[in-house]
Amino acid sequence: MGGRSAAAQREIVHTLLAQKTYPERLGLDVSDPGDWFPWFVAASLFAKPISAAAARTTAQLLFKEGIRTPAAIERRGWDGLVTILDLGGYVRYDFSTATKLLAIAAALPRDRIRDIVTGASSAKDIEEALTKIKGVGPKTVAIFLRELRDAGGPPIPVCEEARTAARRLRLDLRELRMVDRERSRLESILVRTWVEHCKRGRWRDCPAGAWCGCMGRPRPPATR
Repeated sequence: MGGRSAAAQREIVHTLLAQKTYPERLGLDVSDPGDWFPWFVAASLFAKPISAAAARTTAQLLFKEGIRTPAAIERRGWDGLVTILDLGGYVRYDFSTATKLLAIAAALPRDRIRDIVTGASSAKDIEEALTKIKGVGPKTVAIFLRELRDAGGPPIPVCEEARTAARRLRLDLRELRMVDRERSRLESILVRTWVEHCKRGRWRDCPAGAWCGCMGRPRPPATR
């Protein structure tokens, strides 16, 4: 399948940029290091084998209760976290997730996560530091980092989910002329497009609208 004209690509980009990234849907601005910790908490929720909608709802419940900092997590305690996780739909994972959140809070007090990100020379350095936390695996870190491109840390490679969605839409990311943060938002929205639409065969409500590249494609096999 060939590429699209420059004009068509600009129109697709305009359509996509009208959408929100995962952090933006939670009221977070990852260009602000102060929002990195709550986004890491959200990433730990999205990493569980549960729907993105349940993860988003649970993150919103936590943030609504003011649980956005390590200290707030520790004040709420294990029982309080379990109660909120159950309300969000984490009944199968409530105990393990509450334990994980407390481990994250203990390992990342105050501005520790900002120090890790800004002091790293590569994404691999960040992964190595964060996966030392009990319960935090590469998937949590990958979800966290894919939203932090050009947000103040080391260079973060474009993730495969964004590349795959771009191929479906016949977008050439290398040819697009955009400022860094706008490009990063586009890549984040491409991730959402892949996770919530391409991967699940939900092309009828794809963020790309009429430009969706999945029409007529069979649903891809399920992956974990």
